[in-house]
Amino acid sequence: MAGKRILLLSVPAGAGHTRAAEAIRASAAIVYGDADAIHLDAMAFATARLRKVYTDLYILLVKRAPGLWSHVYRLSNDACRDGWVNRLRRWIERRDSRKLVHEIAALAPSAIVCTHFQPAEILSQQIAAGALSCPVYVQVTDFDLHRMWIHPHVAGYFAANDEVAFRMRDAGIPAHLVHVTGIPIMPAFARAPSRAECARALGLDPALTTLLLMGGGAGLGGLSAVAQRLLAIPGNFQLIVLAGRNEEELAALQRLAVRHPGRLAALGFTDQVERLMACADVAITKPGGATTAECLAMGLPMIVNAPIPGQEEHNANFLLEHGAALKAFDLQTLEYRIRYLIAHPARLEAMRASARALGRPHAALHVLETVLNQHESDDVHV
Repeated sequence: MAGKRILLLSVPAGAGHTRAAEAIRASAAIVYGDADAIHLDAMAFATARLRKVYTDLYILLVKRAPGLWSHVYRLSNDACRDGWVNRLRRWIERRDSRKLVHEIAALAPSAIVCTHFQPAEILSQQIAAGALSCPVYVQVTDFDLHRMWIHPHVAGYFAANDEVAFRMRDAGIPAHLVHVTGIPIMPAFARAPSRAECARALGLDPALTTLLLMGGGAGLGGLSAVAQRLLAIPGNFQLIVLAGRNEEELAALQRLAVRHPGRLAALGFTDQVERLMACADVAITKPGGATTAECLAMGLPMIVNAPIPGQEEHNANFLLEHGAALKAFDLQTLEYRIRYLIAHPARLEAMRASARALGRPHAALHVLETVLNQHESDDVHV
């Protein structure tokens, strides 16, 4: 990477887009000692109103009005790209992202990878106007493809699996621009830590069946109520709950842990999720793209619950079709699934094998290598 600068652009609409960009940056730092990979939050250079739409409003909708979000997701996928609504939206975003454009010009990157569709759309317009000459790549961060991710003038697309790649080609993207890499995850997920060491660090018994309950970076899904229901199930097992940045849920979980000493470890946001997954026999989680990719890389079976309509429903379907997960529609179903897996360890082992077969722990490195190889090829032709 000597002499090359790779710019990674994300948007904090949920944690997955940020984690994918960080994974590529971290892989560059480990594999290439002279790496110059820079990760920027595109919304840090946007106006306050645009930030609210892409971060606060998104979280509010998926948390408080998932039915409305489902409607928005479907309509925006079906909308004509050149219709007046999309033209107006692009004009507003271009106006409200001027600082980002100036920052990119100042950094003068060799290539740009976008892990969210919004900066990719802005940069597509810049390339069309002749204001940006470096190649721009798009990393789709779910096992689904929404049309908001597809833009002209993009140098390449990175898909989570073969099905997403097929959908890209079917949408008109030339086959040579489509690369099946997986969803980038941090390098730590490729090196599974010791279960015994990680469990003891949490005050847990590594020999016991361990459930990992997660609610994403925002800690969604009524985690304390779910944990209380699970802890009432008879049996000798223990529970780890990751509340993300949801301080209210974390406090409720900590109170619950006092009533169940030695059975419940309640944690807030952490950058060492791989250590929690190493302790676990099954993860109960929303099927976000990044979380799903991390579980698969660790060979960790899932019970998916409370999927966000749209992209996470597609993620859940992918896992169910390949035998790496079960789905819980409500608390009663979740309890039944847990009881079933505890009573049928062979089924749990089969799910573990399916998850491991789907995992792509080196996705971030594959993305990086593709970008660098393309850049080197372009340099040779010049």
